[in-house]
Formats: sequence, C-alpha cells, structure tokens
Amino acid sequence: MNITDPISDMLTRIRNAGKAEFKRVRIPGSKLKLSIAKILKNEGFIEEFTFVDDSKQGEVEIELKYDEFGDPVIRGLKRISKPGLRHYVNKNAIPRVLNGYGIAIVSTSRGIITDREAKKQGIGGEVLCFIW
Repeated sequence: MNITDPISDMLTRIRNAGKAEFKRVRIPGSKLKLSIAKILKNEGFIEEFTFVDDSKQGEVEIELKYDEFGDPVIRGLKRISKPGLRHYVNKNAIPRVLNGYGIAIVSTSRGIITDREAKKQGIGGEVLCFIW
C-alpha cells in the first residue's frame, strides 16, 4: 500500500473507527503521528495512545473516547496542509477552529503544537489539520 499522505491516512482511520464505534485503531507509526496522538490525548479527544513495536516501523494504537451517549468525542477532522498544497501561516494568521471549540494542529520550528500554544509562543508554521 503506497500512502502519499500519512497524516491524511491517520485522520481517515480515526474518523472511520469512530463511525464504526471501534474502541481502538492502529496506525503505522512515526514520530509525527505520535506527536499528533499526544496532542489529541492532552486536549481530551482520545483516551490513550501507545506505541506498539512490530520490528518494522511500529504502530500507534489509539484508544478512542466516547461521550455518555456513545458518540465519538472527535466530531470532525479536516486535513488542511496537503502534500500538493502546503498551508503556512505567520503568528498573526493562526486560524481559530469553530470559534475556539476545536483545535488546529500546527507544525512549527519548535515541534508539533496546538494553535493556542503557537499563539502563546508567538510563532507560526504549517497548519496540518483541524480537529473538533
């Protein structure tokens, strides 16, 4: 399987697992995906994540979070910066997702961080995705 956009693949797997009401989803591993999973955990969108070593590149196992009605906590995911069209912003143009209800994940010179953290640090970067 030749995946040209691993972040889009990760978001699609999470979206599909939530719609199918799966408890866990496994995604081919990378440092970038671990950073995104860490942000999702810190922001309360997922229960837990672990790195599973499979003697190749490894896998990131994400435990999805559901509300009291059984609906996924992650209501939506949208890839913003794509391999064919990158989306860079400066510190003054970092977007707000659903008026602050969601988060934007930004790749900066100081690592993968949320939009709020980027504004606090006063740095811009590549807007990877929106999550709400």
